[in-house]
Amino acid sequence: MIEERKYCVVLGASGGIGEAISRKLASAGWSLYLHYHENTSQVDNLQKELRLAHPQADFQVVQADFASEVGAEVLAKQVRQVAAIVVANGQSMLKLLTETAVEDMDALWKVHVQNPARFISLVSPQLRQLDTSYIVFIGSIWGNTGAAGEVMYSAVKGAQHAFVKAYAKEAALAGTRVNAVAPGWIETRMNDAIPADERQMVVDEIPLMTTGTPNHIAEAVQFLLSGKADYITGDIMKVNGGWYM
Repeated sequence: MIEERKYCVVLGASGGIGEAISRKLASAGWSLYLHYHENTSQVDNLQKELRLAHPQADFQVVQADFASEVGAEVLAKQVRQVAAIVVANGQSMLKLLTETAVEDMDALWKVHVQNPARFISLVSPQLRQLDTSYIVFIGSIWGNTGAAGEVMYSAVKGAQHAFVKAYAKEAALAGTRVNAVAPGWIETRMNDAIPADERQMVVDEIPLMTTGTPNHIAEAVQFLLSGKADYITGDIMKVNGGWYM
């Protein structure tokens, strides 16, 4: 029955990492709210795939623009019975700080920090109804160590990590586990255009001598939501092949 289903909201489900997370959680029995902003065909195809593979679960597509002032409110009105939230949405920005406009900074903040935090705040009464609930952010290696040419992106990813550590303390009494997964180089559509020589320079710096896949991130998220990691909260799990330790 639908009342017994556990729902996870996957923010950014139409992205490469969001898709992999959605597939992994669906295979583990979760019903999902598949959030997207613009990529309608991608998320519709994902919904059809999941419904076919897991007919016992429920998969709902929800839309909201997290670059807008009211993105969180728009999304919160569309979800019910939420037991988990995975914040996998975002936008990259390869710009020197001197080339980064105020509008760029504002959009990055809203997408990565303000609207996810506001959405969690609005949905927290649903999470508190459960003995155990989960929040997982997809952070970044650059939130740990920073990257030249991606200063503001590194800044908002660092803010996500700080939010996780702080909110984990605040939400612990309600039984909500709050963690992050910090990927290194992950093979997604966003990285397809990077020249082979630049890719090889990165691989040469990674101790495991290979890049990661979206499924590596999905496995980490599934572990954090599986019940097997319930004594972990406030952690930033590095999934980067040893690129940053």
